Amino acid sequence: MALTTPLLSPGIAIREFDLTGVAPNVETSLAGFVGAFKWGPVGEPVRIQNEGELSSTYGTPDPERAVDYFSCNQFLRYSGNLIVNRAIPSGVVATGDSALNASNNQDASIKIVVKNEKDWEAQETNILNSFTAKYPGEIGSTLAVSIFHGSAGNTSANTDSDFLDWTYGIKFDGSPETSNWAENQLGTNINDEMHLVVVDSDGLFSGTKGTVLETFSYLSVAPNAKTTDGGDNYVKTVVNASSRFVWFKDWSDGQLPSGTSWDTNPPADGSGVDYSVGVAWTNAGSSSSLSGGSDHATLDAGDYEIGFDRFEDTEEVDIQLLIAPGMNNRVDQVTVVNNLVGIAGKIRKDCLAVASPNRAAVVNQNSPVTETLATTNLFSASSYLAVDNNYLRVYDKFNDQYIYIPAASSTAGIMAFTDYNYGPWYSPAGEKRGEYVGVTNLAYSPTKNQRDDLYKKGVNPIVQFPGRGTLLFGDKTKLSRPSAFDRINVRRLFLAIEKSVAIAARNFLFEFNDEFTRSEFVAVVEPLLREIQGRRGIIDYRVQCDETNNTPEVIDRNELRAAIYIKPARSINFITIDFIATRTGADFDEIVGSTGIQI
Repeated sequence: MALTTPLLSPGIAIREFDLTGVAPNVETSLAGFVGAFKWGPVGEPVRIQNEGELSSTYGTPDPERAVDYFSCNQFLRYSGNLIVNRAIPSGVVATGDSALNASNNQDASIKIVVKNEKDWEAQETNILNSFTAKYPGEIGSTLAVSIFHGSAGNTSANTDSDFLDWTYGIKFDGSPETSNWAENQLGTNINDEMHLVVVDSDGLFSGTKGTVLETFSYLSVAPNAKTTDGGDNYVKTVVNASSRFVWFKDWSDGQLPSGTSWDTNPPADGSGVDYSVGVAWTNAGSSSSLSGGSDHATLDAGDYEIGFDRFEDTEEVDIQLLIAPGMNNRVDQVTVVNNLVGIAGKIRKDCLAVASPNRAAVVNQNSPVTETLATTNLFSASSYLAVDNNYLRVYDKFNDQYIYIPAASSTAGIMAFTDYNYGPWYSPAGEKRGEYVGVTNLAYSPTKNQRDDLYKKGVNPIVQFPGRGTLLFGDKTKLSRPSAFDRINVRRLFLAIEKSVAIAARNFLFEFNDEFTRSEFVAVVEPLLREIQGRRGIIDYRVQCDETNNTPEVIDRNELRAAIYIKPARSINFITIDFIATRTGADFDEIVGSTGIQI
């Protein structure tokens, strides 16, 4: 382009510049949680919006895993913004089939952990089974796979006794034969089609034994096979992309027809091929039960720390709340919570960790306040941590029992609910916003003196008031020194502003540090602060980005500096009301002025 104008001869040039930049609206209530579940992807954070998604992704809980499940479920009562990462301890292995893989002459005792899709792709060559459960855990051993392959001469399901005798034939419209794609190849009598079902043998997924969980009809055993609309129809491609329960590797040697093979395409020389020839179970359907899976209900502190490592990268996972699990002993709880504080306040610097004490300090404990403080006093003193004091008694509808879960997930849920209905700069405590739902009881309800002891140490009490419900009755962070950041609403106000401004600031990278750019930056930031001020989150503010903080030295270092001054709104924690009796003829103005009483 020319130095002055893009035109070399008389004419009109139209150009467009975008000066409409704004500080964007950002999520403020996404919460991250790591837990033990009996099913689902491992090491792969998944966004869950309701209990239906929770149970379909991670399975309904058994008694050993009910606490983590209902911790998630309690948060979802307040907000559909939960990101869950399943963690497993060492010793959990994948579940594979044995019957369909019996003759491949490999050591079937070797077990491999398949945690998620990425893990499957990395380890597929080492998998010994044709079919492997989608995720690790003993529950995978209750799955079965049954397949029926097309045979030469089939013309109708009504006359194919083998297909009619197949247990799952009723699930399909007809017998598999030769696909339209195969008919268009040079070979004849290809018989490449097959049906496949995934069965819930023990009813642990569906609730009913023998339930067919998935059906795949008219798939092809040829890799290049396509459906009539051009989609992939190769059995391996379709099953691995669509099944929620199994991975498929390939056919083992004992399943291949003599003289040819499945997972190859029809020959191009016109000689023809019949994929059904020589397969022992062609006309009878074949079922294989998966086996060998194992799991372990209890996660230790190290397992949780590994699980929370997935939340460290701000560019990979967007969260604003980290929910600490409830460990049984003090040492483990302190280890896990302080690890979360490090992630929230040192690594990410854009989220708040929410925690409860360890279980033994609260549940069935005669001195819960003493034991709670013995634990929480060891937590990091940080404004990036909010701590409550209790465990909630909830009903486990799947196992018909009452269980105690850490209150932290519900406390985080209250914050998320407050965000949605008010704003992150509002306190989540009190009767307007701080009510716990779905709770039948507390491990204990602290007295006024006990609440005083907890609160002065930065622990927010959860209290049952007769006729008023179960309430969060404090809004402190765990910051030990007096500061505006010792309140949850102030910390979360700054987190929201900092995140929004940081995103907006990306648009100024590689621009010139001159008066125009600095003025544009101020123009982008001020509307955000003005809106929050109008919504009562800020008392006053000022944005400084000019030559006073962008000196020649700063400019020469290729920097842009801005200072944003904020007077945050403070929540009321203490109310004093004076009642003053006066004589009948008294003048109130004179009394106030003479006595110094502040009305």
